[in-house]
Amino acid sequence: MSVRALSRPVSPAADLVALTKPRLSSLVLCTLAGGMWLAPGELSVSRWVATLLGTAGTVAAANALNCWIERDRDRFMARTRQRPLPSGRMEPAVALGFGLFLAVFSLPLLALGSNGLTGSLGFLALVSYVAAYTPLKPKSPMAMVVGALPGSLPPLMGWTAVTGRIGAGGLVLFGILFAWQMPHFLAIALFRKEDYRRAGYMALPLVRGDDVTRVWMLLWTVLLVALSVLLVPLGVAGTLYLVVAVALGAAFLALIVRGLVRREQKAWARQTFLFSLLYLAGLFAALLLSARAHERF
Repeated sequence: MSVRALSRPVSPAADLVALTKPRLSSLVLCTLAGGMWLAPGELSVSRWVATLLGTAGTVAAANALNCWIERDRDRFMARTRQRPLPSGRMEPAVALGFGLFLAVFSLPLLALGSNGLTGSLGFLALVSYVAAYTPLKPKSPMAMVVGALPGSLPPLMGWTAVTGRIGAGGLVLFGILFAWQMPHFLAIALFRKEDYRRAGYMALPLVRGDDVTRVWMLLWTVLLVALSVLLVPLGVAGTLYLVVAVALGAAFLALIVRGLVRREQKAWARQTFLFSLLYLAGLFAALLLSARAHERF
């Protein structure tokens, strides 16, 4: 039976939305909004909307083009084989045209509606994701470091949209997102290791082994916790955030150390992945609440 026959009926509009990876895009937009909220200064409603829409379109374009490039490899992975292209529900030319249309629409909107610096960062995010990270994945485990760049730029873009410059606070937000992606995506690589093997991706566990991967996760988590507390002396956040950041960081480190010492496998990796999402949500929630409380007092 063909892959096409096994695929579930889905509307063309739903398939176009699926190309944009809506859950991932939503996370990106939340970090963008966090950067705008935390940056010193005010942003008009029109510029706020233009920044949000321009970034949403740029992220959607990057994801659609990524799906187009990886359509053949996606057939070998359980979590991706039902996407529109590998399932056969959509012609590749449609996905390519959709991704290019989104890029042509969103990048000028971002540059003109926000500012040139934010537009340039959006362009960097799109190009690094599509032209660097995506083709590097089958060639080197260091693709994840390259891929962390576009994933870390949205909060900095939110900061520059308000301030028009790259400040220390924006750079630390960028660093937090960069460091967070390492244990997050390495956890996925551990519990999805066989999927990556079938698809031909050079994930770190396949190249260097599980033990080295767990050490990498620990080192990046230590850096993540250190970066997270830097926002307090910079004046971006206050005491509430510091307490939450230290508590969440300690829990994250304890989880990583446990997996390293006990050499835990798939169940631990999945637990770490899920906790990384909780960590980021809790950190940003405390950051936003603490920042406004810090301003009032």
